[in-house]
Amino acid sequence: MDGLWDRLILIYFVVCGVSRLARYNITAETLAQGSDKVKYFEGTPIPSPLILVIVIAIAAGYGAIGDQLWFGMIHIGPWQLPPLVLMFAVSGSLMISRPLHIPKR
Repeated sequence: MDGLWDRLILIYFVVCGVSRLARYNITAETLAQGSDKVKYFEGTPIPSPLILVIVIAIAAGYGAIGDQLWFGMIHIGPWQLPPLVLMFAVSGSLMISRPLHIPKR
């Protein structure tokens, strides 16, 4: 995953993570509703993309790297887009999703 589309999606993923942390820091007091603790996360927590790292590690373990990457490649313009990288776009979008409330333990 080293093409232009991959880089754009991975930059989006990082920006979503930073935005999610910033929003949490700004809204934590409001979300606590007068108590000491926040009862839920808005969007998925920052550690949840660890699942993506595990998927990539499994793919590498099975030799699914480079041209052998799972789900192949899609050509968009002069660049290639491996569909596997779209899981980073989905994960980033879920991190900043306000309607998604995940209970905090």
